[in-house]
Amino acid sequence: MTIVWTVVGIAIFFFGLLLSIAWHELGHFTTARWFGIKVPEFMVGFGRTLWSVRRGETEYGIKMIPLGGYVRMIGMLPPAKGGTLGRNRRTGPFQGLMDDARRQSQADVLPQDADRQFWTRSPWKRIIVMFAGPFMNLILAIALFFVTLMGVGVLTPTTQISALEECVLPVTAVQNGAPDRCPAGAPRAPALAAGVQPDDRIVAVAGREFGADEGEAVQDAIRASSGPTPIVVERNGQQIPLTVDVIPNTLPDRESDDPNATITAGYLGVLLNTNYQPLTAGETVGRIGDGMARTAEAITQIPARIPALFGAAFLGEERGENSPMGVVGVSRIGGEILAQQNVPWQQDVSLFLNMLAAVNLSLFFLNLLPVPPLDGGQIVPAIWEAIKRNTAKLLGRPDPGPVDAAKLLPVAYVFVIVFLGFSVMVAIADIVNPVRLFG
Repeated sequence: MTIVWTVVGIAIFFFGLLLSIAWHELGHFTTARWFGIKVPEFMVGFGRTLWSVRRGETEYGIKMIPLGGYVRMIGMLPPAKGGTLGRNRRTGPFQGLMDDARRQSQADVLPQDADRQFWTRSPWKRIIVMFAGPFMNLILAIALFFVTLMGVGVLTPTTQISALEECVLPVTAVQNGAPDRCPAGAPRAPALAAGVQPDDRIVAVAGREFGADEGEAVQDAIRASSGPTPIVVERNGQQIPLTVDVIPNTLPDRESDDPNATITAGYLGVLLNTNYQPLTAGETVGRIGDGMARTAEAITQIPARIPALFGAAFLGEERGENSPMGVVGVSRIGGEILAQQNVPWQQDVSLFLNMLAAVNLSLFFLNLLPVPPLDGGQIVPAIWEAIKRNTAKLLGRPDPGPVDAAKLLPVAYVFVIVFLGFSVMVAIADIVNPVRLFG
């Protein structure tokens, strides 16, 4: 049954990725149509067409390789100065490359469509068309985060004790699981020594009272305490005052993004129950902002992670949780999430939606990189064109004309080669040495 749920999870998440790609292209398509640009194709995927249908002047379809998608607009590149688009080809390697691209860009332009080409639109309209795709991913990511954080909620400790630790052990000693027996000489945990029992609810610490869902505040109060500390627990409807000897111990640093970071803080030796608590709108916005910052930082760190990725793919080295993943990897994790046994439904839904939101955030930032064929590779030339034209207008000079985005094509070819090599390496690592969230 676990295998079945794994396959179902992979299929569901893969379908979510395809929807994210189609949603991205819908942004380009809709704004292009608004501005009168002709769009012959709207495709999800690359390679051979598996299915398509024509509606009006646009063919909609799905292709074999689900690694992206595209909306084909006519006239993406302007004609070269002093030349007729598609009528000549220079012999230099880069010049010929650019002329071939211009001719391909003009292939679908009929005489009646001359004024419906992408390059003929003003720079601000071209910027909107190209930014609309990544912006759609951003909208989807934010919507998914709001559904997850405000609808499902986040796993939050309560003030009810689920279990007691028997002895004092630093977090570094239990990273691979707590031992079945306390080591010889390990001191008894303070809560157990003071008479605290499982199912007790901590009502107050050092005179400060807490509600049933304020488990994090209780943890903070314990960490900030030291030495003999009065606490009040509720047991079978009665409040019982106790004194516990809070001692310093090495604990996880909850304020750090590094899962292995530790601090020295007050230790009681209690494990609190948890449940899912919806966040407020303000808390949700704060978490989304943090997520965007972490995603942007992770993208900037991709080049530095390539050596470790190579080692994981070809040398059998350990694959870290922050290793770059592709379609294969994230889909496999989708199956891993759904295959979990005896977990609340909130956990499955939350992990699914959070991961899909993170993928859409990554698509937003990646597509804004100023490198063709990414969307940023068309946005930057349009911005530069607007600057040049406005500057010429202010200085009373002639209109300099469109910026020749074809000059970036050599950069685009290098980027595509590097990206394909990187994608193959990621796919190999995802297959032979996948990232595992649950061990």
